[in-house]
Amino acid sequence: MTSDRNDRAPVRIGILSAEHVHAPTYIALLAKMTDVRMVGVWDHDRRRAAAAAEPVGTRAFDDVEELLERVDGVVIASANTRHRQLAELAAEAGVQVLCEKPLATTVEDAFAIVEACERAGVRLMTAFPMRWSPAVRALEATVRSGALGIPVFLEGANTGTMPDIHAPWFVDPALSGGGAVTDHVVHLADLYRWILDSEVIEVYAVANRILQEQFAGVETGGLVSLRFANDVLATIDCSWSKPRSYPAWGGLSINAVGSGGAFRVDAFRQRLAVYGTRDAGISWRAWGPDADLGMLEEFVAVVRDHRQPAVTGLDGLRAVEIVDAAYRSIASGEAVRLDEHG
Repeated sequence: MTSDRNDRAPVRIGILSAEHVHAPTYIALLAKMTDVRMVGVWDHDRRRAAAAAEPVGTRAFDDVEELLERVDGVVIASANTRHRQLAELAAEAGVQVLCEKPLATTVEDAFAIVEACERAGVRLMTAFPMRWSPAVRALEATVRSGALGIPVFLEGANTGTMPDIHAPWFVDPALSGGGAVTDHVVHLADLYRWILDSEVIEVYAVANRILQEQFAGVETGGLVSLRFANDVLATIDCSWSKPRSYPAWGGLSINAVGSGGAFRVDAFRQRLAVYGTRDAGISWRAWGPDADLGMLEEFVAVVRDHRQPAVTGLDGLRAVEIVDAAYRSIASGEAVRLDEHG
């Protein structure tokens, strides 16, 4: 007997821009899903759209509205400052949205995206794949169960190589919105909120350009300190501190300390070291569960089952608020208070 799942029509997914470094991964994973039909890729750069669409045999669209007419959901993978325009177009077309992080580069734009999707009855999901990391999920379950005692402190690092080697726009503030603080604070900020089930009430941050000094347009190193409403303290090292020869783009780790113990997460530890030629050097090949795949499967289920996502647009907005507070703290040299969230 054919299962109900096989009886359902495939979910029609499109990609709005292949500008982001994660776009090829998302396209490849979606194209392999049996319950998904990859409708096509739109990008304001026609050649980039064609290059992204060709490996999976899908269509490159010249007209974004034509793509939106043919899909149930879209993945927005553009440069950061283009998110609002594309999200609002999708919302107007009644298409469900998975938007790359950060949701926006300003609180105003992030709020506008959330509001536009709510007004249109469109479900909005923020691309925070680390919520599907088994190691991070184990930490969340440990904290929620009380096995760690009363949470006291979280120390996190989301560091990496200079992203300009993958996409130059990352170091152009007109397109990125900022440097390492914009790029890397949001993942851990979201995980902390989720793990602790508490909101940030105070932010203190420092940043500089000592690392990779040639990129004077954006900060390349930063440390952000957070105080939560439940009195837990946390830090985030968001620096682009890895050398260009580093075997991978970077990683994400968390040290959690509670009154009853400690827990360490290294989310990308499952890897093989591959030794190549003298010029090729050493590379790392990941193995084990794929957090990106888990996130995309969640989005497909959201579109198919007409339900709210596990990670919402509001989660994306909260992360942008934390980044905004970090920049205000960097500018003033003082801690910045955030309003209590209802």
